[in-house]
Amino acid sequence: MRENEEFLKKIPIFSNLSNNIISEIAGLGTKKNYSKDAVILFQNQSDSALIIVLSGELRLTKMSNEGNEVTTDQLKEFDYWGETAILDGKPPTVNIVAEQNSEVFIITRNDLMNLFNKKPEYSIALLNELTRQLRASNSKIKSLSLKAAEGKVASVLIQLIDEFGTVKEGAIEIEKLPMQQELANMAGTSRETISRTIHSFAKKGLIEIEGQKLRIKNYEKFKELNH
Repeated sequence: MRENEEFLKKIPIFSNLSNNIISEIAGLGTKKNYSKDAVILFQNQSDSALIIVLSGELRLTKMSNEGNEVTTDQLKEFDYWGETAILDGKPPTVNIVAEQNSEVFIITRNDLMNLFNKKPEYSIALLNELTRQLRASNSKIKSLSLKAAEGKVASVLIQLIDEFGTVKEGAIEIEKLPMQQELANMAGTSRETISRTIHSFAKKGLIEIEGQKLRIKNYEKFKELNH
């Protein structure tokens, strides 16, 4: 139980809550292990849950209008999903799949709501924290929406570089760049815009593309596109 409390304190939506609240929430969850490609949560299933990644990596997917699976996001250690779903009770809008062998901590909406019914002050504390983070998130989204196409795409590439980039011969590389439609979903733009912008970056000598490999010789110069 104590171990559960310790990692919950690392989760932003819980980090500012009192030890008493964290202790009770920790007692609600269950640790589960999933093998690679196992489905943890199905889109539109009836029950909702808060899912926290303890180890491994998860991917969030949706089905496109053409019937293709599209990855919309990835979750790594101590990332979480479901904070809004457990509050509004609506079905999940994505599938959550283990990208690799992973351990997760799951708190069902029913268990959390039962706790909040018994102790409403806990729900108020969590709502206050969620509101604070929502405001910060909205500010970030608003800032991103005002950027030109190059700024949007650069923001996504920088995010990927920070998470998956490696240094080779003085340059930064991403071995496996997501497909253009996935990049478009992450940037909030179209696949055509991604294609055109990446081609523009390459033409200007800012990046090199070889298959799915992305290479940036001057990372500091590239980051200036994000300002």
